Amino acid sequence: MIIDHWPLRGLRVSSPRLELRLPTEDELAEVADVAARGVHPPEERPFLTPWGELPPAERARHVVQLHWRRLGRWSAQDWALNLVAFHEGRPVGIQDMRAKEFGVRREIVSGSWLGLEFQGKGLGTEMRAAMLHLAFAELGTRSARSLSFADNHSSLAVSRRLGYRGDGIDRDVLDGRVVVSQRLRLTPEAWAGHARTPVTVTGLDEGCRALFGLDD
Repeated sequence: MIIDHWPLRGLRVSSPRLELRLPTEDELAEVADVAARGVHPPEERPFLTPWGELPPAERARHVVQLHWRRLGRWSAQDWALNLVAFHEGRPVGIQDMRAKEFGVRREIVSGSWLGLEFQGKGLGTEMRAAMLHLAFAELGTRSARSLSFADNHSSLAVSRRLGYRGDGIDRDVLDGRVVVSQRLRLTPEAWAGHARTPVTVTGLDEGCRALFGLDD
């Protein structure tokens, strides 16, 4: 069975309304369809890589190819976990977390997107809270980082609600102009003080932990 060779297939992160896990190929197609229907209003630009502005078919293909690419390039020293969030059995978006040399640094960076039709219901906050439980309570993360454009007020509000604090700014170029991003960082102590969502993790066995670079 594939889980014998890729134990991440059995990882489940469950919160009151969501289940986060790797998708089957058919479920990957479903979450790509969610992306094709829209991930942000047309007047907003929340991503430094503006994939949300692609035509629907290209947007869906981007989701599929990025998922495959991250799995194909996975190593214990450099990994990116794309967890599809399911609500009432339907995919609603993707919550990711990424790390380099995690076994030594114990630091992750996260990102996410939620289908436009599912926004405004608190699901974005809940799926990030579920991911943070996996990172801190189960994997022993010492620092979680996030990055949002300074005018992405909804993303910044989620971060602050979960205990992140400002960590400086980044200046990048998008379409020939400078854009400013707010860096945010979350410590274990701040996470523990803001964790309100009950989360259950299953399937994080020894083989799975080894893929994250953990040998304990």
